[in-house]
Amino acid sequence: MTFGPRTIIVSDAHLSATDAGRPQQQAFVDFLRGIDPERTRRLIVLGDLFDFWFEYRHVIFSEYFNVLRAFADLRDRGVELHFVCGNHDFWAGRFLRNELGFSIYHQPVVMDMGGKRVLLAHGDGINANDVGYRVYKKIARAKPVVALFRMLHPDLAMRLGQFVSHGSRRMFAAEDPSQGKEVAPLRAFAKGVLERGEADVVALGHSHYPVVEEMATPSGTGLYLNTGDWMFHRSYATWQDGVFELHAGSAGPTSY
Repeated sequence: MTFGPRTIIVSDAHLSATDAGRPQQQAFVDFLRGIDPERTRRLIVLGDLFDFWFEYRHVIFSEYFNVLRAFADLRDRGVELHFVCGNHDFWAGRFLRNELGFSIYHQPVVMDMGGKRVLLAHGDGINANDVGYRVYKKIARAKPVVALFRMLHPDLAMRLGQFVSHGSRRMFAAEDPSQGKEVAPLRAFAKGVLERGEADVVALGHSHYPVVEEMATPSGTGLYLNTGDWMFHRSYATWQDGVFELHAGSAGPTSY
């Protein structure tokens, strides 16, 4: 049997620039190195690839060199790279686009996959109760704020970013990922999009809880897919020959 090229969708690796984060980063690099460019058309990152990311004009964070090189190697071998920004890396831009060849999306984007309209988003800001984050994001992306932050030495910026990121994750983490505060709002968002016929598939991250669920659409049945996270679940999704599969850890794939 001959299979067509596949799409890989992954999110929430939260790669850290600390010594403690090196094993996690190396495991993700090994994952990227294991992707076969002969069988893979594109790789989509649904945000929070990094625990903290900021782009200076002439500097990159050296601790991320190996993962950036792995992405560059995939690009050089013909794999399309797409990056939908998350709440830990919404400053992604020029470097990832110009030097690594990523298509960068700061807003949700609808992508065609075999005639299916797939809405891709990280999922941050969807929770209506998360007013504080929406205000923070608007301020943090303002040009004057970015210019001021860029005046910080990169070492200081990284320490500050890691401190804020770690505190945020610890504050909102749930013992049971299925009960996390983002799980229900993201599911409700996907259900609404599908019911209104705005997409055939909704693919999100952010909740750190892998889900694949069929939902009603005006023309039949659609799909809600949450990639979970690569940080803890080692979960990711693939699309190939019209079939979506959710892969989580050592468990076999769930196909739709």
